[in-house]
Amino acid sequence: MATVAQRYSHIPPRPPLWFTLAWVGGFGAIAGFLGAQGQGVLMLPYLLAGIVVAVALALLSVCVLKTRALAGSVCAVAMLVPGWAMIGLGYGVFITVIGFIIGRMSIWLSSGDYRLNQPPYASTGEVLWFYTFRFICGLIFLFLISPIIILIPLSFNVEPYFSFTDGMLSLEPGAYSLRWYADIFRNGMAAPDAVAGWWSDMWNNAQWVRSVRNSFFIGICATLLATGLGTLAAIGLSRSEMPCRRPIMALLISPMIVPLVIIASGMFFMFSDVGIAKTYVGLIVAHAVLGTPFVIITVTATLVGFDQSLTQAAANMGAGPLRTFFKVQMPLILPGVISGALFAFITSFDELVVVLQLASAEQRTIPRRMFSGIREQISPTILAVATILVLISVMLLTAVELLRHRSERLRGISAG
Repeated sequence: MATVAQRYSHIPPRPPLWFTLAWVGGFGAIAGFLGAQGQGVLMLPYLLAGIVVAVALALLSVCVLKTRALAGSVCAVAMLVPGWAMIGLGYGVFITVIGFIIGRMSIWLSSGDYRLNQPPYASTGEVLWFYTFRFICGLIFLFLISPIIILIPLSFNVEPYFSFTDGMLSLEPGAYSLRWYADIFRNGMAAPDAVAGWWSDMWNNAQWVRSVRNSFFIGICATLLATGLGTLAAIGLSRSEMPCRRPIMALLISPMIVPLVIIASGMFFMFSDVGIAKTYVGLIVAHAVLGTPFVIITVTATLVGFDQSLTQAAANMGAGPLRTFFKVQMPLILPGVISGALFAFITSFDELVVVLQLASAEQRTIPRRMFSGIREQISPTILAVATILVLISVMLLTAVELLRHRSERLRGISAG
């Protein structure tokens, strides 16, 4: 019969109290440093205050509260009230989050739960590197995404500034407004009398709305063209009897490698000769060329796990090539096709260099309009448009990720 020590050997040992206080104090020092940077005051008092407050909350959590949920809630409330009273609501919310993290972190460390996802033989250095590596990855992610995160609250600024005001930092309701989002729809447009006339004038005359219409029209048409061409190319290149597959693949994905300035200049001279420069057709073809490599790569990756015996079985049952493609092959590679189409649409929606050379004033897209706004008239309306573009990109990338998971499940079923 197993001994008590063997039965509970998977439970990590509890570290000493000084271990928990040291790590929580270090976290408090980081929070104090960030608070000093936000307030623009001397750093040392805030560092010491952060350490003292963090250690006090850790002692309260470990010695009195003893549960993670209760410690997080109590520490959050304990930080909210004095922070709101002494500094303001904005920083009060910030230190409330810090208090919540300190409470839960204290219980997590003191109970030894930080070793639960580690093998029992892992040394102290290995556990430290495990969390250090993830902390570094988190800092890199925060560094990459922070410019995007800052744009979103700035787009609600009631003042025509590209910086946070004191009212915004204090979370005053009057410091926030939707005026820049409303400006998207009334830019360059006179106030009409009727609702129907307002909608017609807005759709046809507002500069930003016209740019949105052009971006969606060009992007959708270019995506359809790129998806069709890219899917056919990927299916052809996936066949073993296809000659010169590697050189052809390199040629088809070259628009991803060649600088856009060179591609745009070449397209401008070629499209001028055939008479489609400065037209919607020219822009659609150019964006389709830029989006086709993304479709080829995603569909080719999906076809790697495709069982070719399925098409052979369909042919043995009397199905023709078209019927086999639409009834057997297409349903299995559809997630990859849709993923490539979404990437092609994002490429067209965000493209600027080609539009600068091939588009006239009538074909001005959202990136071209933002570029002109930055050069000619700086307005926070650009921040509102940028926020909308970020939300659209996030939704599209989320759809791509869901389709990728679905494609993996389908390939696992087909492989089994």
